[in-house]
Amino acid sequence: MNDRDPGDARDAPADSPVALAQALRSTGYLADSGLATATFLAMKMNRPLFCEGEPGTGKTALAQALAQVTGTELIRLQCHDGIDASQALYDWDFPRQLLHLRALEAATGAAGEKLDADAVEASLYDARFLLARPILRALQITPSVLLIDEVDRADDEFEAFLLEVLTEHAVTIPEIGEIRAKVPPLVVLTSNRTREVHDALKRRCLYLWLDHPDLQREIEILHSRLPGLPERLAAQVAGAVRALRRADLLKPPGVAETIDWARALQLVGARHLDVDSAAATLGAVLKYREDADRVRTQLDTLLAS
Repeated sequence: MNDRDPGDARDAPADSPVALAQALRSTGYLADSGLATATFLAMKMNRPLFCEGEPGTGKTALAQALAQVTGTELIRLQCHDGIDASQALYDWDFPRQLLHLRALEAATGAAGEKLDADAVEASLYDARFLLARPILRALQITPSVLLIDEVDRADDEFEAFLLEVLTEHAVTIPEIGEIRAKVPPLVVLTSNRTREVHDALKRRCLYLWLDHPDLQREIEILHSRLPGLPERLAAQVAGAVRALRRADLLKPPGVAETIDWARALQLVGARHLDVDSAAATLGAVLKYREDADRVRTQLDTLLAS
């Protein structure tokens, strides 16, 4: 359990949107005023923050940065097709329960007694045998940051479950009873908009659309994450990535790929981005063969743009 004062995590870095933006910057996450304000309000109003946008725009990284600036644990629930409540809440440690049952049988057998079925069931479904999944952990560990990643990959039934949990900040385990968060977790939900998330869930949240950063901000991000990166190389990489995002690729690069590309160029000793260095390091920024093949034939034009 976390022994911090429950108020510390929400109050310390968030006296204002400006203060929060500065705290996020200290982790390497550069937030514009709109993002900082939406995040500040989510923290102060105790509302989940629903972040939507293209892959690679910093949605997941925002939750990671918030965990750093609040000094709390980041608990991540990765959504996928077919995910259900049990995968998000809890399970029972069956191997340990079985060992416990065998120990009881051995002890009562040696004493010439019979097992009491009710007593055995009560001892088997004890909190010590409970395996907390992400949502239950976020309710137990307070304060915390709960990242519900790619909620658009889950189904309607799971959305309804999330709505209930995020409203009540509590779950009921039949064998144990209700578990309620002493301090509700700071919840960040992300969506790549592969499908529309239902209005009921969105209404429970504050909404934030994240787009790719503009050229200057992306250059700032590169300098923040890669100290010592030459100014010319940072500007060339950021400009080339912006051109790639306009090139109708299967998987346009996100900010993470921008950083990877600049880092790869640093490692091979490049001082500026030219056709040869771009071609040699293209695998750091493009993840599909079709995209790489197409871009290699257009590197001259791309770097000139």
